[in-house]
Amino acid sequence: MRALCWVAADELAVREVPDPELRNERDVIVRVRRSATCGGDLPLLAGRDPLLRAGDVLGAEFLGEVVEVGPGVRRHRTGDRVVVGASVACGGCWYCRQGLHSCCDNAHADPASVDPDWGRSDAGCFGRPRAAGGFAGGHAEYVRVPYADVGAFRVPDAVDDDRALFAADAAPTGWLAAELGAVRPGDVVAIWGAGAVGQLTARAAVLHGAARVLVVDRHEDRLRMAERHSGAEPLDYRRTDVAAELRDRSGGRGPDVCVVAVGAPPPDRFGGRSVDRPDASREAVHACRKGGVVVVLGATDGFVDAFPLGAVTDRRLTLRGARRPDLRDVPMLLDRMARDELRTEHLATHRLPLEHGPQGYELFRDRADGCVRAVFTP
Repeated sequence: MRALCWVAADELAVREVPDPELRNERDVIVRVRRSATCGGDLPLLAGRDPLLRAGDVLGAEFLGEVVEVGPGVRRHRTGDRVVVGASVACGGCWYCRQGLHSCCDNAHADPASVDPDWGRSDAGCFGRPRAAGGFAGGHAEYVRVPYADVGAFRVPDAVDDDRALFAADAAPTGWLAAELGAVRPGDVVAIWGAGAVGQLTARAAVLHGAARVLVVDRHEDRLRMAERHSGAEPLDYRRTDVAAELRDRSGGRGPDVCVVAVGAPPPDRFGGRSVDRPDASREAVHACRKGGVVVVLGATDGFVDAFPLGAVTDRRLTLRGARRPDLRDVPMLLDRMARDELRTEHLATHRLPLEHGPQGYELFRDRADGCVRAVFTP
């Protein structure tokens, strides 16, 4: 089959790779209909992960049709149209039973590869190298989906592919941010980053009842998108004193919930005791009201220096984080999509055949031509 593979730093290519096969009774094989770029792919594209190998297939977010079913699968049949959660989770460990699928103890195929400074491994993830379990990604014609009864979800007929695709990762990540922030009716929520996750965090905050949602970014097209689709108030940090504006728009206190959805600048090296520069996270901590919640999302590959921990303790802030979402919210989000409460198709700003995957990633990486997400069709 054809698949989009990492070759070297900043080099991708579509290559012939072996078709996936069922490896255990809980697997299904999915024929891919759509796959999307993801911000978590960018460190891989840049070659920042030493466990990445030439030929690794990328793609954490995908949707398709079940074409082969293992004998232990109970919820799926051939022909089902499914969206597959980016986290690979067993469904039976202590963490999965608590609904914390992204913390699964069993699905990571190579937990010894996790940097010991980070503690224990989290769940597996599609389209990542050994550090996330080594599961081949969705930028391909076919994908093996382990634990299919846990991580693959039938898509309602009322939801088209372009909308359902974002139930794989971006929509549940945005929803998780609102849940971690305990957003309540009447809250003021500030979000740093107007990419796909920031956009869907804004919408999730609105659906949780937030009175005001403010999105901080420098890309005018993305700020306009957040305003148009979520009613968010745009703040261009190049032209605005963000801290002052956030105070003014929250009764002088600061936002109740601050969400950082920008990823992180590249550290000096991957893993070990490399140092990140968490500018947005520092700004969120300083901006948040006393007793508020700061939520940090996404890929942060190193350690943090010069972080205002004293502000967290002195002002009784709650600091929460998540690299990937859990799976428990996907059915609910698909239902909201079917009822037209949650629209995501506008995030697919660029649609390309899989053969043009390298060009799609260039657009996505460089944010060229207004690219928010590039979506590929095999």
